[in-house]
Amino acid sequence: MDTRFEYSSDIAFTPTVKKIQTEKGSRHAYSRMEEGGSWATQITPEIKAFIEAQTSIFIATVNGEGQPYIQHRGGPAGFVKVLDETTIAFVDFSGNRQYITTGNLAQNEKAHLFLIDYVNRQRVKIWGSAKTVEGDAELFARLMPPDYKAKAEQVIIFSVATWDANCPKHIPQRFEAADVHAALAERDQKIAALEAELKAARLGSAKR
Repeated sequence: MDTRFEYSSDIAFTPTVKKIQTEKGSRHAYSRMEEGGSWATQITPEIKAFIEAQTSIFIATVNGEGQPYIQHRGGPAGFVKVLDETTIAFVDFSGNRQYITTGNLAQNEKAHLFLIDYVNRQRVKIWGSAKTVEGDAELFARLMPPDYKAKAEQVIIFSVATWDANCPKHIPQRFEAADVHAALAERDQKIAALEAELKAARLGSAKR
């Protein structure tokens, strides 16, 4: 944990935030959370599984003038990998070549990852810092998803400071198109099998 903070959640709960929490009546609950251990500072096996199952993530950065920016990154499940209890990494695929995230990280290493699972209505927020790595063939080979048709431009390595998992309130439930297609295909197969059984039963009845 950053030694500047009394609690790991202080990375987000600044004195101003705590003052507003007090005014709006939520400080007592968060104070108990802090005294109970505050937010986790290491990736647990459960959160590792959650992170590595994602096909879509958001990374937030800030430039030297304090202007925030959020960028989406996607890929097959497993494109984001947990290297150890405090390190997350993923290949940054070539896109529109604006390089806003890369430029921001060159000025300010602070970053944030936001992960949301619409199917199970779960979200995880991760605070930390990030850097870009180019030209590391071994790292690229370790992180590049097999058979994924994308150009690997660089790697983003994210160092975890702390993380928090939110409640599912207000998260809409949505499903991946591939999962919907698979469910419909399974349904159609069952319908076809039942129709075949019904037809066979009718033919058997007609012969009696």
